[in-house]
Amino acid sequence: MTETPSGDGAPVGPRDSTQVPRYAGQANFAHLPHLDEVGEADIAVVGIPFDTGVSFRPGARFGPTHVRDSSRLLRPYNPAQGVSPFGVQQVADAGDIVANPFDLDEALEQISAGASELLKRAGRVVTIGGDHTIAYPLLKTMYEKHGPVAVLHADAHLDTWDTYFGAPVTHGTPFRRASEAGFIDLTASAHLGIRGPLYGEHDLEEDERLGFEVTTTEFVEEHGVPAAVKRLRDRVGDRPVYVSIDIDVLDPAHAPGTGTPDAGGLTTREMLRIIRSLTDLNIVGADVVEVSPPYDHAQLTGIAAAHVVYELISAMAPRGS
Repeated sequence: MTETPSGDGAPVGPRDSTQVPRYAGQANFAHLPHLDEVGEADIAVVGIPFDTGVSFRPGARFGPTHVRDSSRLLRPYNPAQGVSPFGVQQVADAGDIVANPFDLDEALEQISAGASELLKRAGRVVTIGGDHTIAYPLLKTMYEKHGPVAVLHADAHLDTWDTYFGAPVTHGTPFRRASEAGFIDLTASAHLGIRGPLYGEHDLEEDERLGFEVTTTEFVEEHGVPAAVKRLRDRVGDRPVYVSIDIDVLDPAHAPGTGTPDAGGLTTREMLRIIRSLTDLNIVGADVVEVSPPYDHAQLTGIAAAHVVYELISAMAPRGS
């Protein structure tokens, strides 16, 4: 059972796992209450089970369920950030946004409309994908609320390519489409974790034109996490920032269950440390995408993604003055 409101306006927290086994009951994210139980929330966690935009391995449509199930062991106090993320803000699981798996254009409209509707009941939304196609309609919703946002994009891949098989919107193109539509701040957006082969040098030239600065895994290896964090923070500044994390930013040793794995990625520890450095940024929303359970082993990828979501929620938590 979920903890009940105290009547003093305190947030409704996760189910008490010292009274109900973690493996029992419905797998809401981190045992949080459903949004319908609390009415409104500071942060809503929502799933988008959609992978029609993938170009290689399918399966990310099962990602939200897998990440929720992998979040059962999360606890309410985050010692690394020194905050109780579910105690200082109301966080709730909003279920899933339904997206048509056979009609991509309709799916994009459903995702954007669903996110917009959810923002009437929640201050911010953290989305569990689904493939990276969903970032495009989510950025449209962010633009409608905040204007152009800085994008901090963690990924093995640029995702600013033009088309695949003539299709303009896929999981490899969302940030090009968002840039062309004016949804992102071209002076303050950044990639983290880029690595692996490209189609040509022109990919990087086009990416820069579309508004991104690249921090590669080689940079992290050569200069360290603090230098990478400074580079990202200097780029984003104090703009409203949307954080989009493809789980394949992690090395396949840490996240095998993903659609387009590339060797040489970040460790889970490095990724979590980077997220923890973002606590004073103006994060207006986030997504964690591309978890493909059929390729996962022992929930390695699901657990990594669940902790990434937890750290993002913690980074958004208000701090005392």
